[in-house]
Amino acid sequence: MLLAIDVGNTETVIGLFSLGPGDDPPPGSRPAPAVPPEPIGLTHHWRLSTVADRTPDEHALLLSELLNLTGLDVDEVVTGMAVTSSVPRVTTAMRQMAKRWFEVDCVVLEPGVRSGMPILYDNPKEVGPDRIANAIGAYDLYGGPCVVVDLGTATTFDAISGNGEYLGGAIAPGIAISMDALFHHAAALRRVELVEPRSVIGKSTVESIQSGVLYGYAAQVDGMCRRIIDELGHATVVSTGGLSEVIAPLSRCIEHREPWLTLHGLRLVYERNSKPA
Repeated sequence: MLLAIDVGNTETVIGLFSLGPGDDPPPGSRPAPAVPPEPIGLTHHWRLSTVADRTPDEHALLLSELLNLTGLDVDEVVTGMAVTSSVPRVTTAMRQMAKRWFEVDCVVLEPGVRSGMPILYDNPKEVGPDRIANAIGAYDLYGGPCVVVDLGTATTFDAISGNGEYLGGAIAPGIAISMDALFHHAAALRRVELVEPRSVIGKSTVESIQSGVLYGYAAQVDGMCRRIIDELGHATVVSTGGLSEVIAPLSRCIEHREPWLTLHGLRLVYERNSKPA
């Protein structure tokens, strides 16, 4: 089985995939169910805080314990690893962990790795590996053109052409970053739970913050998607990221929510780069 690890600045998402052949639908054929489905072959998944200071041994211990909690033996189950990381220190620790403790083929999504997707950026090395994994996963599921909105530490927008080319996108401060700045600089305001208020016109400070954050970010997503689609042409809009659960229902442009999109893209990259058995 494949252990896919997406290391973000705030959270690390881990998925365990079975690698059986013949289970995937044809590219671009994903339906639009009411509840976001798990990617084909994803059997287990976990979401953890990203801690840059963890050693390779600590990462190995944590992953082994997660598998043990579900009754799985890491030595018997894990036959490959795929990693995408936005934190260079963690990238290094993951490489060392895979080599020392797992002794399996480990594919790290980085320049030089076969992605199967042309990167039409001025400097392709500048594109975050998680953005590439998202683009690969979205094109495989829905075809193109498509737009991926990743609502994480940053809010990113990525455009994929009808021919499966990564065209570029946009980056904005994420919801958590913006709220941290608001509460840091406005002494009279306090942190609130991110739930939808009774109406757009808040009747209290709490509701006013909730309205501004949730509806404001949904409006940002819709505005950016419309501008991208004006240049790209008609496109499918897919959302992912830890905060997509609260923003996607309020958006008028997002058509599909894929919480495990990055992991799905990682799985595809692994299959395109892993050594033949």
